[in-house]
Amino acid sequence: MDNYIIYTDGAALGNPGPAGAGAIIVDTKGNIVYRISESLGTATNNEAEYYAIILALEKAADMGLQNIEIRSDSQLIVRQINGQYKVKSPNLKPLFKKVLNLLSNFQRTKMVHISREFNKEADKLAKVGARRAKVI
Repeated sequence: MDNYIIYTDGAALGNPGPAGAGAIIVDTKGNIVYRISESLGTATNNEAEYYAIILALEKAADMGLQNIEIRSDSQLIVRQINGQYKVKSPNLKPLFKKVLNLLSNFQRTKMVHISREFNKEADKLAKVGARRAKVI
């Protein structure tokens, strides 16, 4: 089975504010096989980070991928998903549970914190989504 790398990022213009989620799915040769850029309406930056992971995991499952490595520049979210930090925010708890549930669909998963400089494409997609977000 091939391994795929998923880069995710969330953005909120204000916290909370108009928010977006961005992600790319990359194959073993480094080719981008899928891009995600979604508007989320109003959300916090951490909520947007979780939504980016959720959207990417849903797409990866739809694609039938089995071995994935998720890379995010949000140290908080990575440490929460890896069980190093507790999820205290009531707004994040259901998103956290959804991520754990989605991760169970895969044979092998790994969650890795990366520097922002290595997450520019997902960041760009998240910001595009945030700019498109309609706030009522």
